[in-house]
Amino acid sequence: MADQEAQQVEVLVVGAGQAGVAMSEHLSDHGVPHLVLERGRIAERWRTGRWDSLVANGPAWHDRFPGLEFDAVGPEAFASKDQVAGYFEAYAEKIAAPIRCGVEVVSVERHVGRRGFRVETSEGVIDAQYVVAATGPFQRPVIPPIVPADAGPVQIHSSAYRNPDQLPEGGVLVVGAGSSGVQIADELQRSGRQVHLSVGPHDRPPRSYRGRDFCWWLGVLGLWDMETPPAGAEHVTIAVSGARGGHTVDFRALAAQGIALRGRAESYDDGVLLFSPDLADNVVAGDANYLALLDEADAWVERNGADLPEEPEARVIGDDPPSMTDPVLELDLAATGITSIVWATGFATDYGWLKVDAFDENGRPDHRRGVSTEPGVYFVGLPWLSRRGSSFIWGAWHDAKHIAGHIATQRSYLAYGRS
Repeated sequence: MADQEAQQVEVLVVGAGQAGVAMSEHLSDHGVPHLVLERGRIAERWRTGRWDSLVANGPAWHDRFPGLEFDAVGPEAFASKDQVAGYFEAYAEKIAAPIRCGVEVVSVERHVGRRGFRVETSEGVIDAQYVVAATGPFQRPVIPPIVPADAGPVQIHSSAYRNPDQLPEGGVLVVGAGSSGVQIADELQRSGRQVHLSVGPHDRPPRSYRGRDFCWWLGVLGLWDMETPPAGAEHVTIAVSGARGGHTVDFRALAAQGIALRGRAESYDDGVLLFSPDLADNVVAGDANYLALLDEADAWVERNGADLPEEPEARVIGDDPPSMTDPVLELDLAATGITSIVWATGFATDYGWLKVDAFDENGRPDHRRGVSTEPGVYFVGLPWLSRRGSSFIWGAWHDAKHIAGHIATQRSYLAYGRS
């Protein structure tokens, strides 16, 4: 029997970020009754899980839902984190999304002997026929167990970083050279700090080339539609920035600017941090990725007779700094005045609340295009959910459209034969 006090819901969407808002729109388009629960506010991660100066990594014309443009943000500009949060709040109002904020989902379990799921929340029990996990990939910050907590420097994850004034005076080591690590290191150095940046494997696309943003190039080249990452590149970060109007990340330029480049942080021993001798290899591999995209873009221009200006200077690679030719493999944190470490080392998912058979042997969601191996359970908002573009705002919208269609189809089968 159903819980006497349980609220009856056809589809329960957990999370009201970009994925949850998109799911609500598509479910409404199919006429599917649903409820979205959010433990914080709409787009809470954008509000409080980012640093103060963060902007979107895609230009406003591209990094949005089809049904609404950004207000007071030019099409080629990069929206601030607060503008992005406000955008999703406005979008939710526009589509009249049934979102209930301040409610945390504690557990989801399948009913025994009947369809649907028992959902325990901070405000009572819900009986749902379908559950969509739209909590995204940024759930549990990951800090590698390299430097002991009592080693001396203040250690924080990039998700807890807000601005340079937050950190104690002194030098800073930033570990991780994806978009977050590069932008935080640059901001700290420009504030007057001595900054060391640990650079691992990464992709390094041009911010723009021949008058078009890299988001446009990935579109016309069909690269957003890649369904799986290249072998061995599943967890490779992308070094691209929308900061200060947007620019191509250049590690040699960062070194010339005063940032001390290091290889991957490997281990710690009695006050000394040890680095891998892979800095030059990582930067050169990023260069190869960068130049390969330029080659594809040039070939597309020639093939299509496009009138886009040539940009030969984009292929000029600067001289290698001493940190690449004679890498520093050991760093005495106290002797070099490092008082803070910012770990821009990514996140892990945390689905401890979702107590169903929807995960593989490594605890990762087991799905195809967001349709789980557990009937009635869906995932949306994850990287590579269906394609390369899934990580972007517009990609989550398209993924949600497919999942809403799947739910609508399943409902139609179950409705067959009913009077």
